[in-house]
Amino acid sequence: MAGLAATTVAAALSVDQDSGYHYITPQKRNLIMMVSDGFGSASESMARDYVQQMDNKPYEWLSVLDKLYVGLSRTKSADTLVTDSAAGATVFSCGKKTYNGAIGVTSDEKPCGTVLEAAKDAGYTTALVVTSRITHATPAAFAAHVVDRDMEGLIAQQLVGNNTLGNKVDLMFGGGKCFFQPNSTPGSCRSDSMDVWALAKDSGYTAVSSRVEFDMLKTSTTLPLIGLFTQGHMAYNIDRNPTVEPSLTEMAMKALNILLEHTRNSPTGFFIMIEGSRIDMAGHDNDPTAHLHDIIEYWETVAAVQSFVDRHPNTAMVSTSDHETGGLTLGIDPEYVWHPRHMQGVKKSAEVICAELRQMLPDKRAGFAQKIVIPEYLGIINASNQSVAQIVNGAAKGEVECKHAVGHVVSKLAHLGWSTGGHTGADVGLYAYGKGTENLRGNIENTQVGEFLARYLEVDLDQITRRLENETTTQPGYVWTRKLPSIVKREDRHSNSHDHGCNDDFLSHHGIDVYHQNYRLQQAHAGQMSIE
Repeated sequence: MAGLAATTVAAALSVDQDSGYHYITPQKRNLIMMVSDGFGSASESMARDYVQQMDNKPYEWLSVLDKLYVGLSRTKSADTLVTDSAAGATVFSCGKKTYNGAIGVTSDEKPCGTVLEAAKDAGYTTALVVTSRITHATPAAFAAHVVDRDMEGLIAQQLVGNNTLGNKVDLMFGGGKCFFQPNSTPGSCRSDSMDVWALAKDSGYTAVSSRVEFDMLKTSTTLPLIGLFTQGHMAYNIDRNPTVEPSLTEMAMKALNILLEHTRNSPTGFFIMIEGSRIDMAGHDNDPTAHLHDIIEYWETVAAVQSFVDRHPNTAMVSTSDHETGGLTLGIDPEYVWHPRHMQGVKKSAEVICAELRQMLPDKRAGFAQKIVIPEYLGIINASNQSVAQIVNGAAKGEVECKHAVGHVVSKLAHLGWSTGGHTGADVGLYAYGKGTENLRGNIENTQVGEFLARYLEVDLDQITRRLENETTTQPGYVWTRKLPSIVKREDRHSNSHDHGCNDDFLSHHGIDVYHQNYRLQQAHAGQMSIE
């Protein structure tokens, strides 16, 4: 029996002579790529410290990610040491570095075949599961090709089969229905009258958009399937109403079970990309508690995925981040301390708090901040007048300033620091589990993550690239210019929120990323690269 077992294991593995990577040789295999957008090493430490203190865990307690840690991934893009999520995801999907803002195109602005597209072409079943808009940078980079990430109207069309390759994503869960609705629909984010939701149905997609419909989905449900549960981004986990929105873990496990059923009698398996999208956005907001709760939810998803891999050993999982966001530090000058307990009483994200504040008349904000926001929403007793003034002044200045003000009030008490409202160039954690991932070890370039995905599935990205030669990569009506090597200027004459029904309240409360857009425009005018 021992000899038979050894023979079986030996037959199950092969070695790529060029890379030294070990791969499973049976044709049928599954690959789960997980992206913790904006999640850095300090964020992992913060979440670990919080759970250790609040749950009285021992010093040596490890999170599920700690146990799967195998190394670090570098994060620079082709044109800057600080990437955005578009370039950061494209390097995973295509295995090639590109410029900030690029979605599935290389530095010469030409489409590059992605691992998802190549997997679909090879017979794999494919899926994207995210908590952002499904048209946002990370999911888009696996299944769309546009020269600028803000072309989300065109991205939506490409995701549902209006592209050179046809239907390539068998299952999609996330937010962002606004880019699938014609501009005549209240809350639409499109600049045209195209009904992409109807287009998806015409292309054969089963389309769902409510929690009730999600819960009713069976593993045998017809594919392709699209489920978009919010107009904009899905809620931060701290704010999420579980009767309205499924969690990342629920969406991921529903997707995996559907994929498993649909590949049960297939000679090929599946490829899925799962993203904890809003970890990043909380970092942009400098909101430590929203950041924390989305990290903990991501941990839950990783734990569920690990259990899935254990039950289905022909499956491998890789998890990493595209970049770090916020420049988080645990401890601020001059004291050598930080206090996790100050996040325990926080009940709402800065995003939701500021949406409420900014809807009020200015003369009502101070009283609301003092009597409701600080004691009830943030759980702070005896807050200083300075904290009240900080929040009120932030609300008067704008959405971004308000969110930073709220986040900084909590951060100051906890002794957490933020060096930026954008991204940093730090390396990020690399995590892996399952047969075939044994050589994902040490400090690697992000291109190597993308190369690993393609090698593991044994798919040919180059032949997909050749077929994409005539793909449309520019959205009609979108004026875009790029000056090499490091200056990008963008102007969308038709997609400004005031032009097509996305009013300011919708943008701020429902998750359209006001911070990203405002910061990107500021940087473009300053002649600098944009961020996510």
